[in-house]
Amino acid sequence: MKGTLHFLLAWLISYGALAQDTTVVKNFKDTLVVKIKFDTTYWQRSFSGGINLNQASFTNWSGGGINSIALGSTVSARALYMKGQWSWDNTGDFQLGYITQEGVRRKSSDQILITSAVGLKASPVLDYFFSSTFSSYFAPGYQYTKLAPEQTQLKISNFLSPGQLSLAWGLAYKPQTWLSVRLSPFSPRFTFLLDNDVRYRNQGDTLYIRDPTATVYGVRPGRRVRTEWLALQLQATLNKNVTDNISVNAKYLMYANYQTLNAIDHRIDLTVTAKVTRYISTTFGIIALLDKDYSPSLQLQQTLAVGLLYNVSTFREKKKKATAK
Repeated sequence: MKGTLHFLLAWLISYGALAQDTTVVKNFKDTLVVKIKFDTTYWQRSFSGGINLNQASFTNWSGGGINSIALGSTVSARALYMKGQWSWDNTGDFQLGYITQEGVRRKSSDQILITSAVGLKASPVLDYFFSSTFSSYFAPGYQYTKLAPEQTQLKISNFLSPGQLSLAWGLAYKPQTWLSVRLSPFSPRFTFLLDNDVRYRNQGDTLYIRDPTATVYGVRPGRRVRTEWLALQLQATLNKNVTDNISVNAKYLMYANYQTLNAIDHRIDLTVTAKVTRYISTTFGIIALLDKDYSPSLQLQQTLAVGLLYNVSTFREKKKKATAK
């Protein structure tokens, strides 16, 4: 019995040591009491969520106008874990908005962008890293102009149509917790197309036509995934509170397939949020995308809105631990 008690005691102590940073064991004689202190100081988190609403209505208005209502939402979140030589940085940026005019609803904004990166310190400002980046849309997207006379809309996107997942291994420069630049000489990318109804082709420069045999977003007909194995990727991220009332969230992504270096992909995401009061803010956002598999021309999405905002952050400058005497 005594040997069994010693074994159980040793197991509980070792289990607590692996699970937590601080374990205190008291009262060995009668009762075993394990006091566990949870340490969350290695995590830093931020969250920003907003809802924007715009409405206009007209009744016998001599100046003319169209009744409309627009509703949009944005969410940005980040969780950074740093302990010893290791770090784990996770960010998510989401947008979804609609505008309704005369009973017709159209999507005005849509984005899913998630990034996760694990780093191992090589020097005070350099990390070896592995990262993954996923992007797609929440809801179907439609083309409303340059259509055949009998068509009013043409579906050109959907959730995971397209969707992209890129993986990267390389070296990261991180002079601050709010700034990082990652370079990866090996970055495979997977482009998904699960909805075959988004396949279309351009007839000249003025007409969009449904074509189930067309190659769209780089995915050939009859396939649902396009794989690019050999590529270079450059990522830059800036996520900072410039002042107590103004925050900037910026991302740049360059993707260069070694087989098609004449068609390098570029993407810029920028969101600037200014707090007017505690819960009211102005948000400016822009997305610029140059990807010839998506469109031969530069794509732009710009938003400017005033609405409700909830923002919380635990990011801080870590204090140096006092040296024990």
